[in-house]
Amino acid sequence: MKRILNALLRYFAKGLLVVLPLGAAFFVIFWAFSSADDALNFSEKFLINPATGQPLYIPGLGILSVIIIILVAGFIATYLITEPIYNWFNRWLNKIPLFKFIYSSIKDLTEAFVGDDKKLSEPVLVEDSHGFKRIGFLTQKDLGSFGLKGDVAVYFPWSYSFAGQVLIVSADKVKPLKISSAQAMKFIVSGGVSSIH
Repeated sequence: MKRILNALLRYFAKGLLVVLPLGAAFFVIFWAFSSADDALNFSEKFLINPATGQPLYIPGLGILSVIIIILVAGFIATYLITEPIYNWFNRWLNKIPLFKFIYSSIKDLTEAFVGDDKKLSEPVLVEDSHGFKRIGFLTQKDLGSFGLKGDVAVYFPWSYSFAGQVLIVSADKVKPLKISSAQAMKFIVSGGVSSIH
């Protein structure tokens, strides 16, 4: 009986290792998409079911409309908007007090991961005074405008979170890593559990 119970516990533990990450990943993706779709789906306001006369809700229409808007914006930005117009538009948006802070923060965060000018493209290793080593991303190589010659800015994401912190460290304590940004981010966010291939 004890052997059967141990075998069942072993199977349960192995099953948990398979089901839990898969279930959690699917749940997070489903929750994010359904929340976004609910917030952005306006089909009930414009479409009426002819048979019942009730508002018609079409699942997925909110996400689809956002994807189409993003694609159209990307096409317009690529082929119709020149660099001076884009810069003028950004300067104009940056004159709106509260909007400036929110817009520029989100824009910088987005540019850190996508686009031609990825900001988090240089994974580095930094050793502190206690001998501990941390993986981060080099974000500023020249801090002369702060009066900090010889120092650099390194962003350290936190494990199991999308938050992080920026630390100013001496440039000689920063060692470039020969791994991709995606591998470094995956390793950090997973708490060091993910292996690097």
